Amino acid sequence: MVPAQTLNFAYDADPVSLDPHEQLSGGTLQLSHMIFDPLVRWNKDLGFDARLAESWERMDDTTMRFHLRDGVTFHSGNEMTAEDVVWTIERLKSSPDFKGVFAGWTSAEAIDEDTVEIKTDGPSPLVLHTATYVFPMDKEFYEEGGAEIAKHGDSFASQNVSGTGPFTIESREQGVRVVFKRNPDYWDESSPGNVQKAVLTPIKEAPTRVAALLSGDVDFIAPVPPTDLERIKNDPDTKLVTETGTRIITLQLNQKRHEALANPKVRQAIAYAINNEGIVQKIMKGFGTVAAQQSPKGYVGHNPDLEPRYDVAKAQALMEEAGYADGFEATMMCPNNRYVNDFKICEASAAMLAKIGIEIDLTTMPKAQYWPKFDERAADIMMIGWHSDTEDSANFNEFLTMTPNPDTGRGQYNSGNYSNAEVDELTIASLTETDPEKRAEMLQRVEEILYNEAAFIPFHWQDLAWGARKGVMIEDVVNVMNFPYLGDLVIKQ
Repeated sequence: MVPAQTLNFAYDADPVSLDPHEQLSGGTLQLSHMIFDPLVRWNKDLGFDARLAESWERMDDTTMRFHLRDGVTFHSGNEMTAEDVVWTIERLKSSPDFKGVFAGWTSAEAIDEDTVEIKTDGPSPLVLHTATYVFPMDKEFYEEGGAEIAKHGDSFASQNVSGTGPFTIESREQGVRVVFKRNPDYWDESSPGNVQKAVLTPIKEAPTRVAALLSGDVDFIAPVPPTDLERIKNDPDTKLVTETGTRIITLQLNQKRHEALANPKVRQAIAYAINNEGIVQKIMKGFGTVAAQQSPKGYVGHNPDLEPRYDVAKAQALMEEAGYADGFEATMMCPNNRYVNDFKICEASAAMLAKIGIEIDLTTMPKAQYWPKFDERAADIMMIGWHSDTEDSANFNEFLTMTPNPDTGRGQYNSGNYSNAEVDELTIASLTETDPEKRAEMLQRVEEILYNEAAFIPFHWQDLAWGARKGVMIEDVVNVMNFPYLGDLVIKQ
């Protein structure tokens, strides 16, 4: 028996809220896997493992039934039932960030205490993908305290928690530390995890985070900056774990805010002016995969015909054709602690755009300040990275490139206000198309349209790296989705 352990770990930021439905982000999902449990979760082969749903069966084209695990209790002591799951799904459907993901789920019904039936608005290839986002919440606990979802807010749910997960929260000081304690009544008795206490210290600056690992102050860090990969790999007391990532890093060009950006030739000029291969080599130290589209290789919508483009002369010619031979001014905003080298990528892009006469006024800020600005569409050009919530190509389009629609939540992260009827139609059709070949054709066509219209500027897919001291078996619990299953983490002495 391996003795119980304490894990000290550092991420680049702590979660903005304890409410799992307030913000659709990597940080929220990392937290959700610690204090809640999903119905099903991804495994390393991008298949599905049973969690709070013990099994599931398809009743017909539009109906899926989930059979819940019996005897699971929330941190409050309340028993989890089908009512809690239905309540959670209804709440997800009302969340500004999540309702787009759940748009196709027309109803959730408790058939009995342990059975939930999901109906979709047509045949759906993605019911299990979507079910990975259902982290059942304690209906009684939240209704008593206050169940509202307050964006960047101060609600009961953003400060208090009752989940079914492997950890409870002992204390939390925003931006300073979060202390997690093992849930003594955790349902998963087969979990090998032996971490009894976990302390998250957010360390925004990458060099400080790496130094904390190398000096032994923390046991596990993420992300590891490209500049320090070798140091961690070569240190006798630490190890580096890496995976090829699927998060696309992009710039969005706001066509409603800036007249020039509404011109497809100007957007193409920007795409030709930015040397994304150079950015991967120099700034990312090769730790990224150069992109010309949203869908990474292996995703159904990946279009093999699309190549990265960099040609300054071509960019200048396009600017001239568009009537902007003398260039123009534009504002750009980027986070400085959300993606690997985010602000350096933006600085390099601004310098590259200056070569074709586009003068950029660049502002960078921590992500806590950046997201409200992004929601406001506060600059002409804004950075966004996206990891497909469903490990499927359609998800990129639903959130990043479909016409923004506040009622459905589609296009919610489309700060460029890009809109193309064919992209919208093909994406929506792909959500009910169960023939894999037809579906691939639709989604590859979408990538082709986006490329031809320079709907956004792709940089690269960000590779993933974690650092840990020897004996902390993170390789067993990390994944391409970048939410480590720390409840299953084993620390050897």
